[in-house]
Amino acid sequence: MNSKTAKTMKTASDINHIKMTKRRSPFDPRISAMNLSESWIDWNGYRTPAYYFDAHTEYMATRNTCGVFDCTPMCKYRIKGKDTERMLNRMVTRDVTKQGINRVAYNVWCTDNGRVIDDGTLFRLSEDEFIIFCAEPGMDWFCLSAVGFDDIEITDESHNIAGLALQGPTSCALLKALNINGVELLKPFDIGQFTLATDTGSIELMISRTGFTGDLGYELWVEPTDAIALWDALFSTGKIYGIQPLGDDSLGLARLEAGFILPELEFHGALHTVNLGYDQSPFELSLDWIVSFKKGNFNGREALLKEKEKGSTYKLIKLDIEGNKPADGSILYSDKSCNKEIGFVTSAAWSSALKQNIAYAFIKRASLKGDIWTEIYYQKEMRWHHKVAKCEQHIGPFWKPERAKQTPPPDC
Repeated sequence: MNSKTAKTMKTASDINHIKMTKRRSPFDPRISAMNLSESWIDWNGYRTPAYYFDAHTEYMATRNTCGVFDCTPMCKYRIKGKDTERMLNRMVTRDVTKQGINRVAYNVWCTDNGRVIDDGTLFRLSEDEFIIFCAEPGMDWFCLSAVGFDDIEITDESHNIAGLALQGPTSCALLKALNINGVELLKPFDIGQFTLATDTGSIELMISRTGFTGDLGYELWVEPTDAIALWDALFSTGKIYGIQPLGDDSLGLARLEAGFILPELEFHGALHTVNLGYDQSPFELSLDWIVSFKKGNFNGREALLKEKEKGSTYKLIKLDIEGNKPADGSILYSDKSCNKEIGFVTSAAWSSALKQNIAYAFIKRASLKGDIWTEIYYQKEMRWHHKVAKCEQHIGPFWKPERAKQTPPPDC
């Protein structure tokens, strides 16, 4: 090490995310003050609340008033240049040329074998500029995908953009009360640029009508230096709109009701999979609707065409399960005696809003039309019990209120 390098290097005690072991969100001063449970999880190196005080109360806010979830830990990659559209169209399964400016589209990207690496949302900001929002780091894959394209610039902006998801029936009413004029005109998956006047000055924010709850909701994106001002504005005006902070637990139930899949629960990224066949294809995940064979070549096209002709081994389905015992980790059977295994549950919960016992599960394609049973293990005062429950396939999201697609949406 030369003397010049030594002078510019920081010691570990001077680097905040090393000193504190976890990176702190720009919203952390407010989140820490409200997180009475002191229950934290790790998300991409950030500490994130599992729940603030009661996960069920927080979940009910997304269905009756509104809740705020810190989505800053999401990975964010800005891709721009004249070759951006062509590069992305070759990387993802959906036809990017059909995505309009200031629109968001859900997407997946696959290996050459047609196995899903990750999913995310693709924000189109102009003809030649996009931002990918995804749950896990993907810089290496994006750079590999850009090989052969000359006019491409990829920037990791994961720590340069702070975000809050404002979700629930009163979310639009709250934004209007903050004088964010025109936000009510955003259609689902639209993006808009707005100015918010706060006690400390005006801040610029990008708002997308997106979310992970299946309800009316928006995602608000700002510079990290404006994070506290945004949080304070939402919570000071939001009191009469029933605003609550949301932890990861409450969001987990809301996303299951909405029918959204989650990495490490519904799919295992193909680049991390060790056991053969333990990753998934878009068809196995019931994502047929975002695979476009008409657009030309893309990563995994040939393998996916063969799979479409031959049929997938497994299929992800939604289940209504009798009783009220969540079937987390349960095995599926074709008979009540539980002799023949046909699949397994990936996510499950009792939905208090729907009064339904719901689940996501993989089932062998050959068993799709037959009976489905599951054996559920549950605990009562320390003692373990089990029951065999009948399952029915559920088509479509469990939760899809009319207000989620109305423009302008109702105020409550």
